[in-house]
Amino acid sequence: MKVWGITDTGLVRKDNQDAYAMQTDTPTGQTICVVCDGMGGTAGGREASRIAVSVYMEETQKSLQENMTPEQLREVSSYAISIANKSIRQAAAESEDCRDMGTTLVSAISFAGGVVISNIGDSRAYHITQDGITRVTKDHSVVESMVDRGDITAEEARRHPNKNLITRALGPDPSVACDGYITPLNPGEYILLCTDGLVDTVTDQEMLFEVIHSTQPDSCLQRLIDIAKQHGAPDNVTAVLMLQQ
Repeated sequence: MKVWGITDTGLVRKDNQDAYAMQTDTPTGQTICVVCDGMGGTAGGREASRIAVSVYMEETQKSLQENMTPEQLREVSSYAISIANKSIRQAAAESEDCRDMGTTLVSAISFAGGVVISNIGDSRAYHITQDGITRVTKDHSVVESMVDRGDITAEEARRHPNKNLITRALGPDPSVACDGYITPLNPGEYILLCTDGLVDTVTDQEMLFEVIHSTQPDSCLQRLIDIAKQHGAPDNVTAVLMLQQ
């Protein structure tokens, strides 16, 4: 599997509170990618996302074994997220500046026929093929609940004033429940992990076009950043692209 990643502060914020990491060809054969979007003030948000990425990568690699089933990988990911949550809460208790910090998280761990995706908050994973783009994850947010109830449409959710209010994150609560998805992936298909800074400024169809019609997959991420900036990029923007070979 090949992977690419990019992050940008955007046009409004002074600091980048997003973080990401990628590990290909682990000793046990899996590829691991994770993207986080911090919250809780400049210092807190940056620290929370950094801790989550670092701890998630470390704990995941400790637990991985060769030939794990997708279900086992999902358990590995869930455990790593729980340890990341504890680490964030411990750091928050030790610093007044970081007391209210937290972060979203979306991750992917590869297996022979696809990826296991985990998420908490509103950072997303998309499955992109020649036939189209499909959102894998479900946002843990106020507007997603409104869409589920039929109160607003998905398009209205993009413009809703409360679109950034999330209902789950790493950090605020002692225990955390993530969602897990097993996503089959054929050769030539992609997984895109991203923060809401991309989702709020770039449409699904723009993501699909740039990924599928790019002659160089690594350059398509920069074009997605450019589109976000054309639309104002009020938030940090981070994306990781995975290609099944």
